[in-house]
Amino acid sequence: MKIGCPKEIKPQEFRVGMTPNAAREAVANGHDVIIETKAGAGAGFEDADYIDAGARVVDTAEEVFATADMIVKVKEPQAVERKMLRENQLLFTYLHLAPDPDQTHDLLASGATCIAYETVTDRNGGLPLLAPMSEVAGKLAPQVGAWTLQKANGGRGVLMGGVPGVNPARVVVIGGGVVGTHAARVAAGMGADVTVLDMSLPRLRYLDDTMRGEFKTSYASKGNTAELVAQADMVIGAVLVPGAAAPKLISRAQLSTMKPGAALVDVAIDQGGCFETSRATTHADPIYEVDGIMHYCVANMPGAVARTSTIALGNATMPFMLALANKGWKQACADDVHLLNGLNVHAGKLTYYAVGEALGLDVVSPQLVVKQAA
Repeated sequence: MKIGCPKEIKPQEFRVGMTPNAAREAVANGHDVIIETKAGAGAGFEDADYIDAGARVVDTAEEVFATADMIVKVKEPQAVERKMLRENQLLFTYLHLAPDPDQTHDLLASGATCIAYETVTDRNGGLPLLAPMSEVAGKLAPQVGAWTLQKANGGRGVLMGGVPGVNPARVVVIGGGVVGTHAARVAAGMGADVTVLDMSLPRLRYLDDTMRGEFKTSYASKGNTAELVAQADMVIGAVLVPGAAAPKLISRAQLSTMKPGAALVDVAIDQGGCFETSRATTHADPIYEVDGIMHYCVANMPGAVARTSTIALGNATMPFMLALANKGWKQACADDVHLLNGLNVHAGKLTYYAVGEALGLDVVSPQLVVKQAA
């Protein structure tokens, strides 16, 4: 198979879809790898690293898309990239279709087969290709939130750990999954007073047992959430409904109950955001203010630490990428129901129910699509 990796063109996105190590593995399995020049530069990988791995470096994204059977990326294809997709081509990347009707319609029109990192599952019910970026985003969230809290950036001017005689910042993390756990641990490590909210009592028990008092836990009822949010200096939104639009957990009306200059960090912004007032921002212009509350809603937070993120993502995606290349998408998905769960679009048909529900589109069973394509 010819595997192509273009340079990411979303603003301030420095990650790359394939590491030189992944390229080397693909070449060792008998495949051709085509990399756009400087695709890895933002993550510290030079063209020479890919050439040494046996890949071929080309000058333009157009050449990558025109040549490759499978396109491997990080972020969802932008409008200009979607125009280059073609029938029977395979796209393997993050898609986040539920809040993005334009992308969804373009992918359906392309005739391509599109497998989304964020809906591939594992035998434990986890999301193995989302998890590494969730870990990175979770660890970054208190860091960027602390920056947002600084007075020069419009925040309350509160130090996360306080000082002797002055209380630390109060941080509320909504969601006790991968993002929330890592966010809470880092915020607590910075000295903040941290509470994690979740609706799963087993998850809260697990966090309470394993974290040994590192942070507090509380049940995410509406009343409890509202009370804690009103007391918070920082709220980190860390909820996820796989493949679906994020639920809105804080309304605009609730902003008036919060402390002026408090910070909202929305890690769920790729799925539409979990605060009513959230809108996607970039690393170049990351924060904005609504009703006196500062919002940090960068849609590709892990891109800020591109080298760490690229290597972590590459480690997770490589086995799936090789399965798709070695077997072809039909056989790979037939052999692995967890990879099949990543199938979102095929030949003009939507194959992921949460996306169809969010956008009001008809959905075809992915099992049926694989059977018909065999």
